[in-house]
Amino acid sequence: QVRLVESGGDLVQPGGSLRLSCAASGTSFSLNAMGWYRQSPGKQRELVATISSRGTTNYVDSVKGRFSISRDNAKNTVYLQMNSLKLEDTAVYYCKDILLGIWGQGTQVTVSS
Repeated sequence: QVRLVESGGDLVQPGGSLRLSCAASGTSFSLNAMGWYRQSPGKQRELVATISSRGTTNYVDSVKGRFSISRDNAKNTVYLQMNSLKLEDTAVYYCKDILLGIWGQGTQVTVSS
């Protein structure tokens, strides 16, 4: 059974940093492209960043230069390092196994002063 579990969400002040983690189990993690998405109240879920099995990354324009996606295949974990957080980054963040179409349960990130 494939399972993705996110962690690391928190309340943080504008300009702060957080690192989200997504631990995968039951999947050939190292072979699969992974992604981070987010959804704010009243908005559609949007793609934030992706990382291929070989480590190629892509980002939505709004987070370029601030967020960094990475993966540790030995730990079956994908990370999202978020720096210089803004109020508009507030959302539930989800990871996704893009190949299998499996979602995690989400972790709340709140940026507020």
